[in-house]
Amino acid sequence: MSAFYNHQNGRPVLELSAGNAPLFKPKDHDAPSIFRPENMLREARRQKSLNPDAVPAICVIDPDGDIVTHVRRVCAAFPCKSWACFHTRMWEWTVSDIRCGIIGHVVGGSFSVLVAEQLFASGCELLVNIASAGQITNIGRPPYYILIERALRDEGTSYHYLPPSAYVEADPALVELAARAFGCAGRRVHRGATWTTDAPFRETAEAIELRRREGILAVEMEAAALYAFAAAWSRPVICLAHVSNRLGCVEGDFEKGEGDGASSSLELAMMLAAAWVREAVGHVAAAE
Repeated sequence: MSAFYNHQNGRPVLELSAGNAPLFKPKDHDAPSIFRPENMLREARRQKSLNPDAVPAICVIDPDGDIVTHVRRVCAAFPCKSWACFHTRMWEWTVSDIRCGIIGHVVGGSFSVLVAEQLFASGCELLVNIASAGQITNIGRPPYYILIERALRDEGTSYHYLPPSAYVEADPALVELAARAFGCAGRRVHRGATWTTDAPFRETAEAIELRRREGILAVEMEAAALYAFAAAWSRPVICLAHVSNRLGCVEGDFEKGEGDGASSSLELAMMLAAAWVREAVGHVAAAE
């Protein structure tokens, strides 16, 4: 049997094998959801008396919050009055006629996808996630950036959007667009795979060595979930890993660079945004 009772401290405890765990039970990934982001946003707007205007087309998720602090100080970013999320605050600003929005402290796969669902239901057209990450394969001294091409699905959220598989891939066209944008600007950004985990304090030596042998470059907490969401609903999402540490295993670890790396992270996001807008304009012109 795949489920049985074990007795601990005199009490029966139901134990499940992997095959019987609810997360891996067959799911109808094409079935429509009952609880929709549009419905929650409708009620949030009603309760908060917010207008139904669209949020900025270009949005950034900043798990650590350093970029938010930077754009508020340097770009005079202000609260977005059309963002109706119950759980977060969006800050917006405009640069080179591109209206941008950013949300801080969205950590982990489930939270990032909850926010992403609402962003695209609110008018977002491109989502960029820039998260601090831990080094798995030594390709240089941190800090540096990785353009995430695929992510190992060692979390739970992605399995609600796509059938089980080891990895989830980023949109190849969007990855190439980002790589060209960074290359043209002379910015060195590595490309490769990361490991998305739900439990950062359970990265054991055995697991780390296994990931290293698989060629994984870094560990983070959002990419697999966001890429699965993007693939399931055909949404443009790109994830960057800002490798800032070696899992705290050396003295003086956790170094993001000058200003906590906020300026360099923002520059990468804006390079990608500008390239995406240029390509979108080009497509419109070609269609005409």
